[in-house]
Amino acid sequence: MAKNRSRRDQNLRTHIAYLAARLIAEDGVGDYATAKQKAARQAGLSDANLLPDNSEIEEALREYQGLYQSEEQPAHLRYLREVAVKVMRDFDEFRPVLVGSVLNGTAGLHSDVNLQLYTDDAKALTMFLLNRRYRFEEGTTSVRRGGRMEEVPRISLEVDDATVTLTVLDRDDERHASRSRSEDDAPLRARLEQVEAMLAASPPP
Repeated sequence: MAKNRSRRDQNLRTHIAYLAARLIAEDGVGDYATAKQKAARQAGLSDANLLPDNSEIEEALREYQGLYQSEEQPAHLRYLREVAVKVMRDFDEFRPVLVGSVLNGTAGLHSDVNLQLYTDDAKALTMFLLNRRYRFEEGTTSVRRGGRMEEVPRISLEVDDATVTLTVLDRDDERHASRSRSEDDAPLRARLEQVEAMLAASPPP
């Protein structure tokens, strides 16, 4: 009986992960937490203990993209990486780092290019944007610092029809940056030369 329940629970987790992946790939839901909550509501799940973790959703997303977006997704991913390289070159003085779905390869048609910038002079960044005639929107986002969540500036740009999101951090954040690779040795953060190497290793079809 317990074995049957365990199998049923795992099947439900897999189903929720698949629904969440579809929401991300097709509907443009921007983050795993929102996607899994919406998927749980769709499936009528009330037990939060049965929600899949982020790695399960990422695995389902890769599978979904491989099955249903096998042509357009890789091409769009490459395009977003090209945009990332262009912006990283332009913002070189702010030591840009690529993170998120464009780095890990799960970016789809609705994905942003997510970059982290490091500066102790936020006004210099604003002047840079104005001098380069970027059209941008300013906001904030939460990041974890020393065990607590803090608000930091977040800037949104449109570059070559792609949305680029810049999270502005201090130089101290760069010195204390989290590990650069995941448990399965995939990169979590990439400098310009690493993104350029990714593009060189996967030439356009």
